[in-house]
Amino acid sequence: MKKLVFLSVAIAVVMLMSCGGGGRHQAEREEDTVDVNDLIRDHTIYGLCSGIPSASQLKLLTDNGDTLTLDITRARSEHQLLGSFRVGDRLAVMTNKAKTVATEVINVNLLLGDWVMPDPLDGSDEVGIRIKEGGVAESIEMTNITYRTWRIFNGKLEITSIRESGGEGEETNFYNILKLSSDTLIYKTIGKPQDEEETLEYTRWREKPLPDLHGLKLEEHQDEFMKM
Repeated sequence: MKKLVFLSVAIAVVMLMSCGGGGRHQAEREEDTVDVNDLIRDHTIYGLCSGIPSASQLKLLTDNGDTLTLDITRARSEHQLLGSFRVGDRLAVMTNKAKTVATEVINVNLLLGDWVMPDPLDGSDEVGIRIKEGGVAESIEMTNITYRTWRIFNGKLEITSIRESGGEGEETNFYNILKLSSDTLIYKTIGKPQDEEETLEYTRWREKPLPDLHGLKLEEHQDEFMKM
């Protein structure tokens, strides 16, 4: 009888240990599991600069209503402070998991506007891209490509477009922003073969001043034929 009781207790202990181990292994498996959706989720945090406590800190009022105090030392040392900012500017920020350190800060206000460069074909005209609020992008004096939309996705600039030689299908490209200031925008393609990579260097479009005629005025023609 004592042997039977001992055997029963031993079996129970083994079962408990087995269940406990199974639970532990299950927890380990769940912890190691990577959410597939997490790989395509945008982790960019959007909001307004609500304060600059020091040269190494930034306060961000997020679109969700949270206020984050972020250390920007790392972003500065890695040249990922893209555009100077001040209180009230709209920012797109990448952070560590704890949301205490900013790894990239993009001033969205500076990104908006008309950006042009000399035409790569002959340099005679200026061509470029118009980046508008609401994720709308437009081409400037370009006949071979039509820009459609833009957004910041995980700290990268994503632009969709339609190329003249590419049919009617939209093409999506991703870019690393290398420099952003009040008058300069430089970004480089990523995720493409090396021979298809390109770095685009824009300046902000500004209305050209009228030529200085040194006080001379153009003569107004009174001839009816010249008015036609």
